[in-house]
Amino acid sequence: MAGIYIHIPFCKQACHYCDFHFSTSMGKKEEMLQAISKELVLRKNEFKQTSVETIYFGGGTPSVLNANEINRLIKTVYENYNVVKNPEITLEANPDDLSTLKIEQLAVSMVNRLSIGVQSFFEDDLKLMNRAHNAKEAESCIALATKYFSDITIDLIYGIPGMSNDKWMQNIHKALSFGLPHISSYALTVEPKTALEKFIKKGEIAPVKDSVAQEHHKILVKELAKEGFVNYEFSNFGKPDFFSKNNTAYWLGKKYIGVGPSAHSFNGESRSWNVNNNPKYIKALAQNKLPQEIEELSVVDRYNEYVMTGLRTIWGVSLQKVQEDFGLKYVTYLEKEANKKIEKGLLQLKNNTLLVTAKGKFLSDGIAADLFIVNL
Repeated sequence: MAGIYIHIPFCKQACHYCDFHFSTSMGKKEEMLQAISKELVLRKNEFKQTSVETIYFGGGTPSVLNANEINRLIKTVYENYNVVKNPEITLEANPDDLSTLKIEQLAVSMVNRLSIGVQSFFEDDLKLMNRAHNAKEAESCIALATKYFSDITIDLIYGIPGMSNDKWMQNIHKALSFGLPHISSYALTVEPKTALEKFIKKGEIAPVKDSVAQEHHKILVKELAKEGFVNYEFSNFGKPDFFSKNNTAYWLGKKYIGVGPSAHSFNGESRSWNVNNNPKYIKALAQNKLPQEIEELSVVDRYNEYVMTGLRTIWGVSLQKVQEDFGLKYVTYLEKEANKKIEKGLLQLKNNTLLVTAKGKFLSDGIAADLFIVNL
């Protein structure tokens, strides 16, 4: 089983914290859609022996497309790939795009899962992040979407400067009030060359503190667990049967094709990524060329990646899998290094599988990095 990720590189405006590839000019939207369709066709042989289980529209802001444009791309997938009977088809959407008419159109489209970029239910947070929607739109669009979709997730951001624990708790409880089956939540990160970084350097916005983010994450885990959510991956919380198949496939190392400018792909042996420039992407596809770079992954690369992704999830890192896939010297090294973390209470070994403890959860990426092999 595999997935297809479709990157829609358009946004109404730039969020202050975002470093994803997008353009606020939609003048070339039709050419872009044609190029994405062309890439899907050109790459169909990559999944000749594999069924597509998930189709995920990310960005950018995919909800700037209308339902017909979205269906057109999905139809291209169906015409060129072997798609399972009931695939998970997710559309990332911003609240300001989800009018009653838009939700009604999406409800009769092939999309069956919405991922709504709420980020916060507070006006001052949304202004700080330069989000295109307001708090009222965030609440009203979720209330409306739940009448048409049973599978909805929202994004929330924690660790925002000035956000108290009480305010963060209110955000969580507001999200829970809608009876959603899934929530994704991320710490506000200061990426290089973003507006947020500039404002912090100028002293216009207070610095982002790891200690605050860590406390917010603890609160999040505790509050969502009370409501029956499983923290199946560090940033993802789902009710049973509502884990994102797209997210899960990524964290379990399944194959995926990423189409659109800047999109990444993975086939188990190599990783590739498309040029992050809209005109160059469109021009290459018009000439039937794939505008991508490919990196063959060494055994060490694949081991490191498995450790990194595994420790972020409830499925952990299987010592048996490490031995089978990478060999005895890898599992010997891993056990030796992991024991140091077990002694500190950051990791536990359960059923021959390494898992982060509650104490180690917020530090999982750093723990994984300590288990990496640089040279073997």
